[in-house]
Amino acid sequence: QVQLVESGGGLVQAGGSLRLSCATSGRAFVTFPMGWFRQAPGKEREFVAAISWSGGSTSTADSVKGRFTISRDNAKNTLYLQMNSLKPEDTAVYYCAADTRWSRIKSTDAWVYWGQGTQVTVSS
Repeated sequence: QVQLVESGGGLVQAGGSLRLSCATSGRAFVTFPMGWFRQAPGKEREFVAAISWSGGSTSTADSVKGRFTISRDNAKNTLYLQMNSLKPEDTAVYYCAADTRWSRIKSTDAWVYWGQGTQVTVSS
């Protein structure tokens, strides 16, 4: 079993920044890819970014490319999402996910473990 706990969400003005963290416990953190998804009210959960177990490969959704950066610290068993130049449309609950095949990182049903989510609200 793997437990994922997100933190770092909050209220920020448009143009501001936040850094989300996802602390992992349980199975060895370094053995699987990890990712971030988000879900806005009334919308489907969508892929934001993913990172391979080594950190050598990343993938980022076009909607956040150039603004969001995913990273991981395997020594601390922690995943991060640095979010810059935030827009009101980035408002959503952000979820951390773990363990999938790299070929399916954009599919919500392909991930084995999920965190409880952290709210990010961007005001205009």
